[in-house]
Amino acid sequence: MKVSGGQSLKLDAIRFDAPAVPAPLVAPALLRQADKILFIAHLALGDFTYLQACFQAFARAYPHLQIHLWVDERRRTSRSADWAHLKKYALYDWLAECPWIAKVYDETYSPQVYRESLAQARREDYPIVVSLAVLERHKYASMARSISPRGFVVGQKKRVRPYDLVKRFIYRKLDASIPAYTPSPHPDQHISDIYAGWFTQLFGLEIPRAARFPVLNIADRWTAYARDQFADWGFMGVDGQPARVVFLNAFSKSVERSWPLERVIGLIRAMRCRPAWRDVGFVVNVVPEELQRAHALFDDAALERTHLFSAEDNFFQLPAVLSLCELIISVETAVMHLANAVHVPVIALMRQNNPEWAPIDRANSTVITAPKHGDWVDRIEVQDVMRVLADFGRL
Repeated sequence: MKVSGGQSLKLDAIRFDAPAVPAPLVAPALLRQADKILFIAHLALGDFTYLQACFQAFARAYPHLQIHLWVDERRRTSRSADWAHLKKYALYDWLAECPWIAKVYDETYSPQVYRESLAQARREDYPIVVSLAVLERHKYASMARSISPRGFVVGQKKRVRPYDLVKRFIYRKLDASIPAYTPSPHPDQHISDIYAGWFTQLFGLEIPRAARFPVLNIADRWTAYARDQFADWGFMGVDGQPARVVFLNAFSKSVERSWPLERVIGLIRAMRCRPAWRDVGFVVNVVPEELQRAHALFDDAALERTHLFSAEDNFFQLPAVLSLCELIISVETAVMHLANAVHVPVIALMRQNNPEWAPIDRANSTVITAPKHGDWVDRIEVQDVMRVLADFGRL
């Protein structure tokens, strides 16, 4: 081994010290003494697709601790007309099937039920509260402390300007904080890496990459439902196996991540012109609140072997139907992540803004991005998708 002066050093004279591993933010002794923990998050289905591995790892490490989860509805409104679809948020069905989550606060859709849920949470006297909120972090930090005035409270924390005294005051009430994540320009960083990193910082848990892959257990009754639905649509062959079906999803909670339904109709027509896709069936996913408008558009388009679908009764209707399809084409929302969970190839239509949210299964995923950074997904044209489809079709 050479040093700057040209001298040689014997390796056995050098001591190599392993880097110090930071202590977890929540002390193991506190976790061993506690009987429950509350996590606060404004969860979307895509978030939980990857966070579930973190919660499972935590449950295995601390099986005596009850995991309670507050799912905050950021679309909370006083408009009673909106409550029906907010109450039926599909994530609640998924959470109900998770044996390692003991309690879910799922009534936060209106100011009144939000206040009632807060009062209920305060009565629990949580010894540990962790906010995983990445939007309006200071508000959720304040909420976490209000729920547990005497407990150990951790929250996400973003750099605060010197004159922003309100946020400084709120953050000072936290016992510990996770710094706000900044997506890395490194192409290998994925949202699942970020979430796993949080649980390493919080609890010292190491979640291997293989364990971060989304997993979804679909009960037999939902698989039977999907097969019956395919039969009703004429998508089951005489051998009892599903015919070739493409699943299309243009809806996201955010308008900048959505694709116009008119573009979906154009894509179906373009695919019908290719021999490889001429005889396939199409299932078009529609959120319940848009079903009426979608039916009007598609009735006017009069597309053969094309059916609208909405998981109106239970979340698991969606992955069950996805699992029977040959290909999924979706904007950047939960459907493209669920495609990886049910092992169906997916073409994802994405903005350039958040590459960490690309599907995790690179071998079975193709990403089409909008032309420029900041462009919305609707800048992706039908011909952009058709160019990629040439690699999927049997042309």
